Amino acid sequence: MGLLEARHEALDRDARQALALIDTELAADHEPLRVLRRLAGLGFLRACVPAAYGGLRERVELRDLVVLRMAIAERSPLADTMFAMQGLGSYPVTLAGSEAQKLALLHGVADGTEVCAFAITEPDAGSDLGAMQTRAETFRSEQYGLTGEKCFISNAGIATSYVIFAHATQDRGPVALLVAGTTPGLVIEPMKVLGDHPLGRLRMAGMPVPMQALIGQEGMGTKLALCTLDFFRTSVGAAAVGMAQRALDEAKARVKTRVQFGRPIAEHQATQLAIAEMAVDVQAARLLCLDAAASIDEHLATGASGLKLPRPLGQKAAMAKLFATEAAQRVIDRAVQLWGGAGLIEGAVVERLYREVRALRIYEGTSEIQKLVIARAELS
Repeated sequence: MGLLEARHEALDRDARQALALIDTELAADHEPLRVLRRLAGLGFLRACVPAAYGGLRERVELRDLVVLRMAIAERSPLADTMFAMQGLGSYPVTLAGSEAQKLALLHGVADGTEVCAFAITEPDAGSDLGAMQTRAETFRSEQYGLTGEKCFISNAGIATSYVIFAHATQDRGPVALLVAGTTPGLVIEPMKVLGDHPLGRLRMAGMPVPMQALIGQEGMGTKLALCTLDFFRTSVGAAAVGMAQRALDEAKARVKTRVQFGRPIAEHQATQLAIAEMAVDVQAARLLCLDAAASIDEHLATGASGLKLPRPLGQKAAMAKLFATEAAQRVIDRAVQLWGGAGLIEGAVVERLYREVRALRIYEGTSEIQKLVIARAELS
């Protein structure tokens, strides 16, 4: 099987054509919900859910997410964030949700009327999920009482639904709960980070959540979190590829017009060597992401459960995420260098990319965690 099949190539081509038509508007739009509606209008959000619930394919295909994130991130990192969160925040329901949960959420994910969030990170629990302190206490077998704090939560404050992870009391194990954004007792505080990323903190003190909010079974929370992150990890690398490609394009255009010592710097050998290294980084990252996505899709197409990826596939996803995000940081940094002082002016494309790319090496598993995943697979 090739890295992309005809249907994925068609999606890539159509997406790039559609995005080109709204490039100027999308680049200037910093309002997350308006950006999300644009993506819904283009039909992109359908790639985040199965066809039975308004989606694009019979099942969610990673190659669709990868080609779309490459194309979207190249145009707008904010649009990429909004697209990614629709998938990440709904995938636990796709994997293990009840039919009632799927009907209530997934159609809205596809048409943009639902805005998703994935709430797992805490002040002292990021990559170490076992350190999670949020507790779900059972009351009269009718509802949970959620107590704890989540931080660095994308879409906090604008999400209509949150998948919140917690430890159930009475040793019932970790749980994943589908919680409405309007739930009484859910306190949301905005957090400001680099770029346009909508981010916030959640606080809960005995917040009542009905038992029907449980996704799958008690004890499945960690598995659902890890499986979701494993699946979407490759697409983070794809977003990095999109940003790096844009930086490379901007650098190539700039060096042809920026004159130093009487000639365009594109004619200087040092510039040519830099452009060559950037191009190799972008292409290598692209191929790693496509290879990982194709391998995972092929595995899931056999009917295998999405609740656990074999170690070699997890390693491929980790390699794609690690290399692509680190390479994108290098490429974008070099693009700023080639732009010179103009690359530091707020609002310049490469300046915006420089701010936006940094988070990719942290969220959904830091570069250090990816190295551990890779090493363990090599040594097993």
